[in-house]
Amino acid sequence: MYYPYFITYIIIGFVLTLMVFLWALNNGQFKDQQRARYLPLADEWDKPEGKVTRFNRYEGYALILLACAGLLASLAVLVFALWRG
Repeated sequence: MYYPYFITYIIIGFVLTLMVFLWALNNGQFKDQQRARYLPLADEWDKPEGKVTRFNRYEGYALILLACAGLLASLAVLVFALWRG
C-alpha cells in the first residue's frame, strides 16, 4: 500500500548518502587516520590556519539547506502517507 513511497524515499536517501560520502572521499576527509585516533587525548585544539573563505561559508549554508530539505521531504512523505490512508 505505502511501500512504493517508502521504498522511493529510502532510495533517495541512499543516493544522497552515497553522494555525500563520495564528496568527502574526494575532498580528503579520510586521509589522516593516524592523527585522528589521538585527537581525544589532545589538551588543546589546533587553531585554524586561515580565515573562513566565502566558499566555506556557502558550503555551510548548502549543508544546512540540504538538512532542511531532508527534513521537509520526511515530513512530506509522512503527511502524504497519512493523508492517503
